[in-house]
Amino acid sequence: MSHLRDTLGTTKARVMLIGITVSAVLGMVLVVALHGAEGRANAAANAAPMAGMPGMDSGALTNAQINAGQGPPGIGPVSELDKTFLIKVRQAGLWEMPAGKLAQTHATSEAVKRAGLHLLDGHSHLDQLVREDASILGVQLPDQASDEQKGWVQQLTAAQGIEFDRLFVNLLRASHGKIFATIAQVRAGTQNDLIRRHARQANQTVLDHMEVLEDTGLVDPKTIQDVATAVQPPAK
Repeated sequence: MSHLRDTLGTTKARVMLIGITVSAVLGMVLVVALHGAEGRANAAANAAPMAGMPGMDSGALTNAQINAGQGPPGIGPVSELDKTFLIKVRQAGLWEMPAGKLAQTHATSEAVKRAGLHLLDGHSHLDQLVREDASILGVQLPDQASDEQKGWVQQLTAAQGIEFDRLFVNLLRASHGKIFATIAQVRAGTQNDLIRRHARQANQTVLDHMEVLEDTGLVDPKTIQDVATAVQPPAK
């Protein structure tokens, strides 16, 4: 009998120990579940204010929202010069990339072909950036180059050999010199962080293009003089 009582006592103790262990495990599971639910709720709450941030949704901000300070902190208002700048960058790519392609088939100088490759590479990156920024800022971009720029492409298409080389270098150097001055003006006066970033990238790209064009040795001094006259501020 004593042996039986001892056995029953041991069994009860084991049952009690198992019960305590199960209760503890269930308690831990409950705590983890509660923390997980709380974490998901906090994440959802934190994500809500991110709606409308660049890259967080596909909707573009309107100019009115940005100018009223309803956009992401630090973006700032969009001026008319900012909008014109984005349009000019877009149009530059729409004629300079075709010009860069023409250089690969029409040029006789390897330096000119190299300059064309720089145009293709630089403007492909700028074109992607300008479309992204314009979408965020609600700026409508053109799908075609200007009539004047189309005329330049037509001139280049009709030219061959050294005639093409000289025409290509001087048309592109003049165009880059003028936009280079505009970039400085935009960067100095814009209050918009996206435009500041864009101006910095455009500045680096245009500077690279002017240098490779000058490296060809075909830039006419008159081209530089014409650019200097065009970008000179009016006398007060």
